[in-house]
Formats: sequence, C-alpha cells, structure tokens
Amino acid sequence: MSRSLTILGAGYTARFVLPVALRRYAHVLVTSRDPDRQLSHLAPGQRIRFDLAKNETWNNIAVETDLLWCFPAAPPALVKRFAATLKAPSRRLVVLGSTSAYKVPLSTDYPPPWIDETAPIDLAKPRVRGEEFLRSDCGAIVLRVAGIYGPGRNPLDWIRAGRVSPSRKYVNLIHVEDLATICLAALTHGRTGDVYNVSDGTPRTWQDICHVARDRWAVSSTAEKEDTAAGKRIANGKLLRKLGIAILHSDLFAELAVL
Repeated sequence: MSRSLTILGAGYTARFVLPVALRRYAHVLVTSRDPDRQLSHLAPGQRIRFDLAKNETWNNIAVETDLLWCFPAAPPALVKRFAATLKAPSRRLVVLGSTSAYKVPLSTDYPPPWIDETAPIDLAKPRVRGEEFLRSDCGAIVLRVAGIYGPGRNPLDWIRAGRVSPSRKYVNLIHVEDLATICLAALTHGRTGDVYNVSDGTPRTWQDICHVARDRWAVSSTAEKEDTAAGKRIANGKLLRKLGIAILHSDLFAELAVL
C-alpha cells in the first residue's frame, strides 16, 4: 500500500474516513474546491485545491498516492480527461458510487428481489458511465453505497421534514462509521476492477421505520404523497465475504436512539 492517501472531495464521508485512514497511512490529504475555507480544521499541508471542472488543479494530485474518490464521477468526459493524468498504475483507486446505479427490475413481486453486484446497471446515468469507465479502464474498485446516515445526518430528520412517507418502499442504509471502515478495507484488500455493494444488509420499509419513529420518539412524517415504489433490497454478502467486513452499526433503531 502507498504511504499516502488522497481523499478526492471533502464531503460528509471524508470527515469520518480521515481518522481511520490516519491509522493506516503515513500521510492523508483531502481535496476541496476551496480548501482554505472548507478545510481550515486541517493543517495546510493536508489541504489540496482540486476541482474536476478546472484542469489547472489536476496536477495538484501527487502521482504516488492512493485515491478515494468521494464525489459523483460525472460528467464522464471530464472524468476520462482527468483519469488520463493518473499515470501511476500501482496506485489504489476506490470510487464511491451509489446503489441507484442498479436498474429497478420490472417485477410485480413483493418484497422486491435481492440485488447483488451481477444485477444490470443503468448506463443512461452519467455518474454510472463515469464509474464504469474508472472501473474498466483504470482498475478502480467501485463501492455501490446505500443511503448514508450517522451524526449530523439523521433519518428521523428526513421523516420530520417530509422527505419520506410511511410507505411500503424498501430502503437500504449504511452508518457512516461502517462506511469509513469499508473504504479502508477496499483500499487494502479490494480486487482491482471489482464492485462491492455497501449496506448494513437489512433492508427496511419506510413504513416500519416511520412507525418506530412515531412510537418511540413521537416523530411523524409531513409528506403529502405516499411513495408507491417497491424500492430495492441490496445484498451485501460479497462485501462481508471478500473484504472481511463486520457491520458494527447494524441495528438501525439502536443507532437512531444514539443520534
């Protein structure tokens, strides 16, 4: 493994990856379009200005560094142009994708069928095309990540704000601290060009989550329209088997009580 890691994108996930990464890498750098303002909590030597839309910032990424790509890999044309500057074949590249890459199967079955990494993906989505280019042409390891929650990102707030309704739709979630551990496991043990689904392995319906939220915490949804979609059930068996992962935050309701 390289002695340095560069986290492309200083978003929510990066905040939790950073302390985990510092236990495994001698140097961890984080990028932002405005590093002096957005990364003021980091030492100046850890901040890098990087903007995919501004190619004059691309050379700020060191050649001999592993990469964790944390923002959507789009538009594909810019992704390809930037990738051409990554000339170190020995570097490890992990890309955070989304389970929205999977096409929803046309089925009347309910609950919906389980979706593993062999399921068809929607290449009509620019982000998915960018991820697939990085995987097939650059050897990236793609993590297709379910909905991320954790400190500062509480599903109870989503319910309270009416972003979701108590519907039969299945949702798949992953706690951000588990995601941070998984990112480092993928950098260490992931197979080049492979894909891993990232979820806690327990799909739940919004109806079930909303009912518990109402009964335990008196939180109710203000959504005016119910979502009639069936949703997806994401299988995470490959992640557990191949990367040796143990999900530590598997009890959503216990985690909501903490949050």
